[in-house]
Amino acid sequence: MPTNDADLTVAVAANAAPAAQTPAAPPARRRAPQRVEKVNGQPAFVLHSYPYKETSLIVDMFTRDFGRVGLVAKGAKRPLSKLRGVLQTFQPLQAAWSGKSELRTLIDAEWVGGMLPLEKTALLCGFYLNELLVKLIARDDPHPALFDHYVSTLNQLAHNEPAPVVLRKFERALLKETGVAADLTRCTSTRAAVEPDGDYVVDPERGARPARSSDSWPVVSGKTLLDMEREDYGDPLTQAQSKLLLRFLLAHQLGGATLNTRQILIDLMQL
Repeated sequence: MPTNDADLTVAVAANAAPAAQTPAAPPARRRAPQRVEKVNGQPAFVLHSYPYKETSLIVDMFTRDFGRVGLVAKGAKRPLSKLRGVLQTFQPLQAAWSGKSELRTLIDAEWVGGMLPLEKTALLCGFYLNELLVKLIARDDPHPALFDHYVSTLNQLAHNEPAPVVLRKFERALLKETGVAADLTRCTSTRAAVEPDGDYVVDPERGARPARSSDSWPVVSGKTLLDMEREDYGDPLTQAQSKLLLRFLLAHQLGGATLNTRQILIDLMQL
């Protein structure tokens, strides 16, 4: 079904943005949050923003060294505000903020450049990535490796790499960062190596194990699990099975919360 950038942006604004304001239960933190009083020059991307009072915005940012942070951008809606045209999604920024509360104050944000804009299908895929991060990453929990993977994913989408493969790699990286199915090469119950010719299920809480006739979870081949670990999605069967498996694992982590952008993707192009 042909679409244009305006159609995708309207669809996401109508369906995805409101949902991102109501976070799902975050995964358990691995450490106590470390809030710093003042931060300067932090690599960051805007994940989502929404109005705050008459002239300001609340901005959800994904930063390299501090994870997902909530910031108040005071006066950002004013016509002459320096921040008005800077706080755009999918644009690399250098951000500065101050404060120790849950919502800190954005002091400055500068556009860094160096990335192509997302268009058409890639644009909607980008909104899907952002919704995943808002709903699955707890605030103030650093994930520098995931941040780098996010930047790489945006670049791949902008250069028209196959969207299904790009999304599978990011979904897998996100789940590994949140501690889900960290190693798909071994059965968690026996520590035996996964066999390419075997059939397996992945327990969201424990990891891979041999499939049973009574299982209602997605059954995948051992080869699919090994391919996912290698980030090799060249086999059409691996693509199909990994999509079902990752959808199942993400749904478990979301605890029933709906991903609006995924449904739009499914409706439009079956990604």
